[in-house]
Amino acid sequence: MTRNAAGRDGILSARGIAALTAAGAIRPERPYAPDQIQPASLDLRLGKRAYRVRTSFLPGTSRTVDTCVAALALHPIDLTQGAVLETGCVYIAELLEDLALPADLRASANPKSSTGRIDVFTRVITDRAAAFDQVEAGYTGPLYAEISPRTFPILVRTGSRLSQIRFRQGEPRLTDTELAALHARSPLVSADDPSFTGGVAVSVDLSGFDGLIGYRGKRHTGLIDVDKPRSQPASDFWDPLPADDRGALILDPGQFYILASKEAVQVPPDHAAEMVPFDPLVGEFRVHYAGFFDPGFGFAGAGGSGARAVLEVRSRDVPFLLEDGQIVGRLVYERMAETPETLYGAGAGSNYQAQGLKLSKHFY
Repeated sequence: MTRNAAGRDGILSARGIAALTAAGAIRPERPYAPDQIQPASLDLRLGKRAYRVRTSFLPGTSRTVDTCVAALALHPIDLTQGAVLETGCVYIAELLEDLALPADLRASANPKSSTGRIDVFTRVITDRAAAFDQVEAGYTGPLYAEISPRTFPILVRTGSRLSQIRFRQGEPRLTDTELAALHARSPLVSADDPSFTGGVAVSVDLSGFDGLIGYRGKRHTGLIDVDKPRSQPASDFWDPLPADDRGALILDPGQFYILASKEAVQVPPDHAAEMVPFDPLVGEFRVHYAGFFDPGFGFAGAGGSGARAVLEVRSRDVPFLLEDGQIVGRLVYERMAETPETLYGAGAGSNYQAQGLKLSKHFY
């Protein structure tokens, strides 16, 4: 089966995803929404049922997700009429998309940008999986989402899109040497002397954006309907963090922060990028739950001319001091199998092109 018109190893574009669907390698239970296929990924939709479970789990190499849910479920939830998912709870939801991948094609998943920015921790699971968000080459079977709202309760329903999936053929990730060469041809970050060790270094900007360095999520808020953009006042959910001359921020354990990178990021049209979500070498915190950057993100030819990476930051077990310019993560770049026909930022579905410090699309 042909996976991409160019015949090259790399991340499949929207055209390749459509071809996979036509060939039966992706099996949606109902037709796709008009904007569901992105330039280098496919949004995954919640199905009809979810289950409140006692604990997160991995099925391992010998069990199905259904088998694990049967042992761990507290109660089923009907998503067809909408359902509230509470903070501090773990849910397993069926997805509307199943897979029957060819033997040389694998996939990986990540939360969508808007999901990460409201601190909803979600991971895709397959039957007989030994790792979250990874789909082995040749996998045939259903997909499930583990969902755990951390700061805000959310309202979801059948068709809600919290996760996205990418399909990879071969080994498309660039080496550090290749990254440096690509940056020389087409600047990837707006830094005078960027580091290319395990990816492109990204640092945090605590100097301020129009008087703010970021936002901290409030506790005990109202409900966020994940399918309704610009439906909630930001002041009901976020405390703004004013800039000062210290250029520093102490992260409180258990608190959720929206910050932004000091570097403006660009992703060339024939590449895609992903933020490494947690690097223990730079501190005991997690940065960027939603790690996919589509081809054209921040790219001048797609209306970007550089866009900051919004950082979804949560400290782990101890308070941690962040300082302006401190490295907080790394961007890894991968080759596309073919350049997408439509780049990020060129369509109405691109919510974060040319962004600075920006909350999710749910707020006004």
